[in-house]
Amino acid sequence: MDDRPPLVTTVLLAAQHMLAALGGIIAVPLVLGAVLKLPADQIVALVNAALLGSGVVTIIQCKGVGPVGIRLPCVMGTSFGFVGAAITIGFEHGVPGILGCSLAGSVIMIVGSFFMPQIRKLFPHTVTAVVVTMIGLSLIPVAIDWAAGGKGSPAYGAPVNLGIALFVLVLVIGLVQFGRGIISAAAVVIGMSIGYAGCMAFGLVDFSSVRQAAVFALPQPLHYGMTFPISGIFAMSLAYVVTIVETTGTFMALGTATNTKMRGKLLCRGVLCDGVGSAFTSILGSPAVSTFAQNVGVISLTGVASRHVVALTGVFLALAGLFPVLGALVVTIPQPVLGGAGLMMFAMILAAGVQMLAKVEHNKRNGLIIAVSLGCGLAVTGRPELLSKLPAIVNEIFGSGITTGAIVAVVLNLVLPGRETEASDDEAEEEVPQPMLVKHLGAA
Repeated sequence: MDDRPPLVTTVLLAAQHMLAALGGIIAVPLVLGAVLKLPADQIVALVNAALLGSGVVTIIQCKGVGPVGIRLPCVMGTSFGFVGAAITIGFEHGVPGILGCSLAGSVIMIVGSFFMPQIRKLFPHTVTAVVVTMIGLSLIPVAIDWAAGGKGSPAYGAPVNLGIALFVLVLVIGLVQFGRGIISAAAVVIGMSIGYAGCMAFGLVDFSSVRQAAVFALPQPLHYGMTFPISGIFAMSLAYVVTIVETTGTFMALGTATNTKMRGKLLCRGVLCDGVGSAFTSILGSPAVSTFAQNVGVISLTGVASRHVVALTGVFLALAGLFPVLGALVVTIPQPVLGGAGLMMFAMILAAGVQMLAKVEHNKRNGLIIAVSLGCGLAVTGRPELLSKLPAIVNEIFGSGITTGAIVAVVLNLVLPGRETEASDDEAEEEVPQPMLVKHLGAA
C-alpha cells in the first residue's frame, strides 16, 4: 500500500481508478438536476463541485490528515445513498435545503465514527463475507446496464453494444492473464483505451459535451446558500446512518483486497473522513460523498493497492472539477466500453466474497445467515419496486441491497443461538503468541 511506482506507471494506474469512478460521481448531480428541473448552469456547477470535492476528499482519505483518513487506496465520490432524501428535500426546499441538510446530517457520521470499534464487533467473518459478496452482486447489474448501452437507452441490448462490451471484456481478461508488469496492472485502462479508439473509428463517440464544456471554472462555495429544515435534516441523517453500514462493508471488502486487518480504529479514521468530507463538499456546493465500492474491484483485478496511486486519482478528479473540459472528455467514453471493463472489476469483488464464504464454518446457523441475508439483499437489488408501497422511511433504510443484506446478517448473527463475535483490537493483536512470532521471523 505504500509502494510508489514510477511516474508514468502511477499516472496510468490512477487514470484507471478515475475511469471506474467518474461516471458514478457525475451521475448523482445529473440525476438531481434532472429531477428538480434545475437550470443548465446550476447542474454544471453541481457537477464541477462534485468532482472537485470528491478529488480533495480522496486525497485526504488516502494520505490522511491527523485522525482523518483511513490511509488506504479509497476513491471518494457522490453517493446514490443520499439521492432519495435529497430529492425529497429538493422538491420543497431546493438546492439550499439539500446542502444545508447534508451539512447538518454529516454530524451523524462524524459522531458515529467514534463508535466504529463497537460497530466492528458486529461484523465477524460470516457477516463480512456476506457483505462483500452482496457488494459484488449489487454492482454487477450496473455493469450489465453499461454493457447494454445504458439503462433507459433506446439502443439498450443492441448487438453492437454487446459486441463492444464483449470485446473490451475479452481484451481485459487477456491483458490480466498474459500481460506482464505494467501491461497487466493497467489492463483496465489499456482495454478501455483500445475499445474507445475502436468506437471513435466507427463514429460511435459523441463529442458535443466537450465542445459545450468550459475550459476552466473556479469553485463557488456557498453559491446556493443553505437552509436547515428539521424534516430534511432527519431524512438526511437517516441516509447517513445507512451509509455508515454500506461504508463499513466497503472497507471490509477493501481490507480483503489489500490484505489489511480492518480494526475498529482504522474504520474510525475512514468513516470520520466520510463525515468530514461530506461536510466539506456540502459547503463547496456538492451532494454528500462516501467511499466507492467499484474501485475495490480495480484493486482486486490488478493487484495494485498503492494508496499513492489512488491519491493521484484524487488529483485528477480535482482537476476535472477545475477544468470541466477534462471531465467532459472522459464522459464521452461509450457505456459499453465501461461495461466490458466494469463487469470484470465487479465480478472480482464477488469472487472475493465467494472465497470468504468458502472459509466460513459449515453449520446450520451460518447457512441460515448466509442464505437469508443474501436472499433479502438480492430481492431488493433485483426487484426494487418491492418496497414501493411501504413508507418512505423503509425505502430509505432498505432501498440498497448491500444495506439490506448487511442489516439482516448482523441481526441474525445477534439473535440466533451460538453468536459469532469479532475479536476486539487488543485481542486481535494478541492472536499470534510472541514465541511463535519470533519463530516465524527467524524462519523468514
